[in-house]
Amino acid sequence: MNRFIPKEVSALKEIEKAYTQHAKDVYRFLLSLTHDEDLAEELTQETFFRAMRTIDRYDGSCKLSVWLCQIARHLWYQYLGKRSRRNETELTDELPCQESPEQSVMLHMDKTQLYQAIHRLPEPMRELVHLRLTGEFSFAEIGSLLGKSENWARTAFYRAKQKIIKEMEGRL
Repeated sequence: MNRFIPKEVSALKEIEKAYTQHAKDVYRFLLSLTHDEDLAEELTQETFFRAMRTIDRYDGSCKLSVWLCQIARHLWYQYLGKRSRRNETELTDELPCQESPEQSVMLHMDKTQLYQAIHRLPEPMRELVHLRLTGEFSFAEIGSLLGKSENWARTAFYRAKQKIIKEMEGRL
């Protein structure tokens, strides 16, 4: 670092660089949670604003993208808390149009029942399913975002699918 460049300018350049490299990932993560492009964009901007204010707390113990997604997830939970206090209606979830192998079984079920079954999953299973199905995150990325291992993410996703399938079969 150049000693003639003020610390604030250097930090701002680092945040700009981080934004260029990670904004799409943070947006994609938030979109998988919110299912609302405008809200995801707004929370992405707020994520980088918060990151700029708290960059001194980043200790490098995880990837920068993971740290940013943790900030984003915290903002999402704050938003939900504020929203629930205002007694707004619950978010409606939309699965993407394209089918992945993991989605093929679930997309043949009644969507309303499927959403209800996903909603009844305990946290963090519910978040894991949303990240995997709508955010198309890898198990390694999901594990990092949730502070768990890749193997945990794979196992938990498999168990969540089995719970959903069992519940759906019971309704048929």
